[in-house]
Amino acid sequence: MQPRLLLFLCLIASLQAQNATPPAKPAPKPKIAPTIANVAYGTHERQVLDFYKASSDKPTPLLFFIHGGGWVNGDKAGVAELRECLAASISVVSINYRYSTQAQLAGVMPPVKWPLEDAARALQFVRSKAAEWNIDKQRIGASGGSAGACSSLYLAFHDDMADPKSADPVSRESTRLWCAAVNGAQTSLDPKQLKEWTPNSRYGGHAFGFMDPNDKKTRDTRFAEFLEKRESVLKWIKMYSPYELVSKDDPPVYLRYGDTPALGQPQKDPTHTVNYGVKLQEHCKANGTECELNYPGAPEVKHKSIAEFLIAKLKQ
Repeated sequence: MQPRLLLFLCLIASLQAQNATPPAKPAPKPKIAPTIANVAYGTHERQVLDFYKASSDKPTPLLFFIHGGGWVNGDKAGVAELRECLAASISVVSINYRYSTQAQLAGVMPPVKWPLEDAARALQFVRSKAAEWNIDKQRIGASGGSAGACSSLYLAFHDDMADPKSADPVSRESTRLWCAAVNGAQTSLDPKQLKEWTPNSRYGGHAFGFMDPNDKKTRDTRFAEFLEKRESVLKWIKMYSPYELVSKDDPPVYLRYGDTPALGQPQKDPTHTVNYGVKLQEHCKANGTECELNYPGAPEVKHKSIAEFLIAKLKQ
């Protein structure tokens, strides 16, 4: 047999062997079970949280995770940065909360009151467990994606909601954070701002009752009405929009987005556009608040990921 033919046949055999045996996929990492699951911090079925205890002889910092889902969907089971934090001796809490649709059906206005106030109450509850759960109640950082990110920023920028005179020991606990690091955050709930930043904005009206609570598909369908009736809900926008709450005494925050800035232009995903982050960072800088913004190609990025930022701040 000619050498060239032999070489050709060997090459064919090698390719056939490669195609016949696909490379083995890495085994999935085992799921981490909570140390304590479904701990009630209120009386509603959604007012529960999971606690993941980090191994440590001294009180640990804590990641306080709030799931996304537009405040109308989602669950505490999927905790981003869980493995990284536990490996760094940072304990983790992940919360469920009452949906805005449930608030709307109960006649609560604005509907966003329930998910945001539940986040604050759960944080106070966790602090009340500090001794039992071996937590450093000062070093608590919040994180989440989308609506969970918005809730985290609400906590980061809001004045302390503790009531020192309350007969309820949980209510006496602080709601202030050490830091917050979030993904795809809606930083404002003001339709006028959103229209200026991103012309095809559609998100936020449901926070103030502009949706059918019996049909979640209507969540983002009434932005025009939301904008038209802005003045009627402006007092609530001032109360619950993270942008409105920024002040110079707020903790450092980290914002991560997957797109690049294009202010004043329609966006492929206007609900999670980095335009939100650009405008919040400008506002934070003007108020003397530390705000790191990470997106593809972003300048001045000190921490390459949410986990890296959280670990650096909570362990400093």
